[in-house]
Order: sequence, then structure tokens, then C-alpha cells
Amino acid sequence: MILQALTRYYQRLIEQQANGIAPYGYSPEKISYEIVLAPDGSVAQVNDIRDTSGKKPLARLLDVPQPEKRTVGIKSNVLWDKTSYVLGISNTSKRADKEHEAFRALHEAVLAGEDDPGLQALLAFLRGWSPEQFEALGFPADMIDANLVFRLDGERAYLHERRAAQALRARLLAGDESAASVTAMCLVSGETLPPARLHPSIKGVWGAQTAGAAIVSFNLDAFASYGKSQGDNAPVSESAAFAYTTALNYLLRRGEHNRQRLQIGDTSVVFWAEAGSAEQAAEAEDLFADFLNRPADDASEAQRVRAVLDHVAKGRPIDELDPKLDPATRMYVLGLAPNASRLSVRYWQTDTLQVFARRIAEHSDDLRLEPVPWRNEPSVYRLVLASVPHRGENAKPKADDAINIIIGEMTRAILSGALYPRSLLANTIMRLRADGDISGLRVALCKAVLVRERRLGIRTSDEEIPVSLDKQSTQPGYLLGRLFAVQEYVQRCALGGQVNATIRDRYYGAASATPASIFPVLLRNTQNHMSKLRKEKVGLAVVLEKDIREIVDKLSTQFPRALKIEDQGRFAIGYYHQSQTYFTRREVAGDAAPDAPTDIETQGAPL
Repeated sequence: MILQALTRYYQRLIEQQANGIAPYGYSPEKISYEIVLAPDGSVAQVNDIRDTSGKKPLARLLDVPQPEKRTVGIKSNVLWDKTSYVLGISNTSKRADKEHEAFRALHEAVLAGEDDPGLQALLAFLRGWSPEQFEALGFPADMIDANLVFRLDGERAYLHERRAAQALRARLLAGDESAASVTAMCLVSGETLPPARLHPSIKGVWGAQTAGAAIVSFNLDAFASYGKSQGDNAPVSESAAFAYTTALNYLLRRGEHNRQRLQIGDTSVVFWAEAGSAEQAAEAEDLFADFLNRPADDASEAQRVRAVLDHVAKGRPIDELDPKLDPATRMYVLGLAPNASRLSVRYWQTDTLQVFARRIAEHSDDLRLEPVPWRNEPSVYRLVLASVPHRGENAKPKADDAINIIIGEMTRAILSGALYPRSLLANTIMRLRADGDISGLRVALCKAVLVRERRLGIRTSDEEIPVSLDKQSTQPGYLLGRLFAVQEYVQRCALGGQVNATIRDRYYGAASATPASIFPVLLRNTQNHMSKLRKEKVGLAVVLEKDIREIVDKLSTQFPRALKIEDQGRFAIGYYHQSQTYFTRREVAGDAAPDAPTDIETQGAPL
């Protein structure tokens, strides 16, 4: 289904004449130089055609005959190649003489019967060329190992763009197919055609080989079935293989104007749409790009996306906000991760724009906390990194293979509406207990996991997970988190700046896991601090005593011996809700609370 959807997208791009999309048998390649030939094959001029508008020259992308897939063998391209093949000159290849001979032999064979002046000029050039002429003719040194094309003097089109060259390319492609001894039903088109032996390389996946990698590839007997090897094991015709790889390379292209590509951890994510018209598809892709990566510096755009998600969350169709959007537009999301010379499909999700919008709205709602602990909703990458330890006191956590897998699983959960990885809750609780950093980001992560599990039928408590402070809750974990926050605030108010380490720094882990062993001690210490407050800050003491009494009255006569992992998550949520009420109250009064935490996130997007 992936290859079929990519092939349909390629046809749409061809119809729209999209930049960077080449017809069958051609592909956009980086070309740096052109050799201008006289009709007799002599060199009239050598031109540097690189883009020099930036700080350094950059090769231009030109549609040339599709390159051969080279690994260790010597295979020449048609009508263009790098200098080791075309001229026999190279600073890196130790077999430039053999490569040049292969280029010359190929063109002797395919151009011998051609009467086109340009193609005959190229054949004459190759017959008269020797590598010693490179310096004698004054060819630039920067040209070595660059890709180059040919042009006939006095004409603007390159040799490979001439009608005769295009007809030659079509005959070569048809000849390759007719010469094939094996035919099979193409898995993409359903037609009986010769299968492609090697599929074109896919470039642009982060972490993969720069020369490109493959989704469909077999090189060992262990991967083959019933004696079939290479393309026979997964038969895809040459034209279909070209179509899906061309479309995928287009989606993976680098550049600030490509919003259909997103890097999430080690996964390169691409997406595209199928709609009734090209305009509807483009609108859907633009909106989906905002869903996945909201611009942090564009308040109006962020507000538009928020309005769409709020609208969809109420069950209303998306086209009520914008007639250009069709709720039935089909969206495709493909996540690719590197795996040596191959690519692994980390996830593949397809559904309508309306459904994806609802799922992303659910993700935003699952994370929602009040007061809001961030300016922009955190990305999946940042959420997962919040659950892992920092390497060093001031070092930021770095994603490894295990973390990247969790990032991929969480992204799949968001797009599919499935459960978040359970390891997120366990890892986050472990980090809360280890370092006592109860940031809004971590608390939101705990809440999101618990809320989604409850919505999907996994209930570990009769009470819903509150978004803001719930004074009516009787859930033990939530109440104990609230009580711990009050006790910490009492300590801060009583001791002020004299506190080197609060009870959160010393006892959070034990209090959230084994309350019965810690809370009796904390309550005795709290009474000592309250005694001081009654003498110095009578009004504050009355308020805090009321808060403690209100919470304790809802608890059972005995503290729980231990809290399950889910209740430890509720403990963190209760702590956050209660502690934020004190900081908000003091800030409104113009008197910031001592050591008030500031965990406002300034970076990130929904995915």
C-alpha cells in the first residue's frame, strides 16, 4: 500500500509539473559543469554552471537520464557522469581508466547508428579524447570528480534534452524490459511486467548512507523466498519502482520551503494528501504541516491551528472553518529510520484529514494542564527527553536508539489514537523520584498517559484525571500529592531563604512511593513549622491549616503502605496543581513565592 500511494502521488506531481519531478527514466541530479562541443567533437568551451548566489558555489539540479545504481561494480550513466567516467580524471577513484573505458564503450554501442549532430559530436569527442588533454586544454581543477553534461555549441539545450537523446533513452528503457527473461505481476500496478532488479536509491533520510538507501532490497539467501533473488522476491516493475522512489525523494528533499518533511528523533517523517483537486490537497498538506510543526514565532498561525483543533474536538466538520478543506481528504504519513544500507518503516498511518485532526486534538487535550506550563505545546521529542536522565549536571539529555524507538512509538500513538507507550509513565516517575524535578512537562506527560488509558478502557481509578486543581477528589495518590505540596510550602514560608534543601529534594521519592513510612514524620515537622508561622504570619497560618485539614479529612485513617505506578503519577499531578495555586496567588499579590519554580517551555511543536 505504501508503494501504491507513493506511485499515485508521483502521477499527481507529474500532472502538476512540479519542480524536481522528472519523467520516467530521468532524475534530478547535482550537475556542476558543462562541456560545449563543436560539431566535429572538439571542445569549444567548458562552463561552470553552479549556483554562485550564496557563500559558496552549489551544484544545480538538472533532470538527466536516471543514474545507474553503483555499489562496487563499474556502470556508466548515459550522456552524463562524473569526470572519472567521462574524462578518466579523478582524485578519489583508483580505477578512473576503467571507468572512462566503460563510458566510452557504452556510448560507442548506443550512439553508433545515430545521425543527430549533437550525439555524433559526443561520439567524436570520446573517440578523440585522452586524459592527458585535461591540463592541456585548461580544464578547471575544481571540475575533477564533479558531475558534468554536454551541450552542442550554439544551442541552449543540453545533449540529453535533445529529441534524439530522449528517443534513445526510451529505446534503452524498452530494450531493458524486453530483454528480461522473467516477468511477474507488479505489486503496484497489477500488470505482468519484468520486475526491476534494483530499485533506485532513496536519499534524504537522516542517518542513512549519503549515496542513498532502499526500502525494497534483498542481498542474502536468508532474505529470499523460493529461490527468488533481488527484484524477483518482491516484483515491482521498472516504471513503478521509478515512480515511488522519485515521489519519496521529492518528499525527502532538503530545503526551508519543504513543509512535507519533518525530523522526529531519528525518524524522517513525510506526508502527503489525496483530494478531489490539487488545491484541496495543497490546503490539507499545509494545515497538516501546521498540526505537526506549529510555527513558534507566528501567533496568528498558532491561533488558527488552535481554532481548528478546538472546532474538531467539538465534533464539528473541518470544512465549516475553511471551505477549501475537505474532511474526507486522504492523508498519508510515513516514518522512515536508517538501517545500514536499507530503510526501516518506523510507522505508516493513513486516514482522513478530519480523523487526524481529531487525534491531534485529543493529544493536545490529554496533555492539557492548568496553569499551562508552556508557551508552545511541547514536541514529542521534548516530551520523551523529559523522561530520561541528564548526562552530567549541566548536560542536556541526548536521544539514543532506545529513546528514538519510544519517540517513534509515541508519534504512532498520536497519529493512530492508540495508547502511549507505558514505559513513558514508568520512566517519568523514576526521574521524578530520582531528581525531584516536578516540572510541568513531566506532570503533563504523566497525565497524558493516564487520561488516554482511561479513555481507551484501562481504568485504575473511578475518578477522572483533573486538568486543574480538584478539591473534590478523594483519590489517595492525588490527595497525598496535594498534601506534600502544602507541607513543602509551609516549610518554605517558615524558613524562607534558610532552606538549603526542601522536603521535595529529600523525601519526594519516598513520599510518592511509600507514603506510610514518610508522611507521619512530615506531619510532625509541619506542625513545628506551623507553630512558627502562627507567631509571625497568623493569616497565612490559618489558610495553610485549612488546606491541610481539608486534604487530611478526605484521606483514610491510615496512609497507604505503597502507591502503584499509576497513583504515583496522580501524586505528581496533585503536587503540581496544589503548588501552582500558591505561586499564582503570590504572584497576583506582587510577592513571588520563595524559589518558585519556572518550568515554562519555550520550544517545541505538537509532534
